[in-house]
Amino acid sequence: MKQSVVLALLLWLAVVVNLPVLGSVAWAADSAVVLVYHRFDDDRVPALNTTTEQLAAHVAELKNGGYAVLPLAEIVSALRAGRPLPDKAVALTVDDASAGFHDRAWPLLKKAGLPVTLFLATDEVDRGGPDVMSWSQLRELTAAGLGIGTQGAARLRLPKSPPEQISADLARAGARLDKELGRGTELFAWPWGDASAEAEDVLRRSGFAAAFGQHSGAAWAKGDPFFLPRFAQSSAYGDLQRFRLSVRSLPLPAVDITPEDPAIKANPPAFGFTLAEDVPGIDGLSCFASHQGQVKVERLGPRVEVRMSKPIPSGRGRLNCTVPALEGRWRWFGWQFFVP
Repeated sequence: MKQSVVLALLLWLAVVVNLPVLGSVAWAADSAVVLVYHRFDDDRVPALNTTTEQLAAHVAELKNGGYAVLPLAEIVSALRAGRPLPDKAVALTVDDASAGFHDRAWPLLKKAGLPVTLFLATDEVDRGGPDVMSWSQLRELTAAGLGIGTQGAARLRLPKSPPEQISADLARAGARLDKELGRGTELFAWPWGDASAEAEDVLRRSGFAAAFGQHSGAAWAKGDPFFLPRFAQSSAYGDLQRFRLSVRSLPLPAVDITPEDPAIKANPPAFGFTLAEDVPGIDGLSCFASHQGQVKVERLGPRVEVRMSKPIPSGRGRLNCTVPALEGRWRWFGWQFFVP
């Protein structure tokens, strides 16, 4: 078939089934990569800091590397509705309303025309101070296109908080956003990435559409919308090689995850998942756990059982499972545990 005929067919499909067109070819995907940043040019907490030089390099890659950088709300809507997304769809998010975001990151992102969503804790903005944006600055940025999500009012340790306290905190945060910014939000970020099944139920009842953690991986249409992954960016892990690895990631199609509650009771957990579809190269599957390195993996058909040899230390722990894919990309499944 001649190239012109193939192109015409692809363009026709793009119109008929509403596939996005990138360059001269239409692509469709059921996943996106979500990135999370925290602070900018603030090395008081190195694990949370990204330099503006690194951010500028990330922006250049996103602008020139064939990515589709979309508003987070648009990606969430597509994932929940089962609508196709462009291949290499990416969303940018920032946790905490730091002054460095206003002064250093926002001008760079706005100039590049890249949408970004800020997750904030309203009590922190109310307290104010030189390191935090004011409501006036937030109104300025939202008027210019900044997306808003919430971490609640007090940024609670949610797995440790009773449901009634979580519900009240979310309501208080929503009231402050409505009063100060004239709108609420359906997007939530788990403070510190710590989640629990009980807290997820509160989020669902409170009308949220999605919640994001701080575990690595591509956000997949069939994944839990209230525990979606985000690749964390920082000075230590902000080099371009690692950045490209993150933003080009594909989902490892894991369903029937056990235990489904990130707040574990048995430690180490007997963790496992089922592959919802065939994964080319699955024999290359490797899993790595915090403080343990590579861990044993047992496969029985589509079922994958991960066997950790040591308990996860109290607080948080992470698991990453990866499979190499074509064109130097990786399928990635991440999980974060909360250990009381």
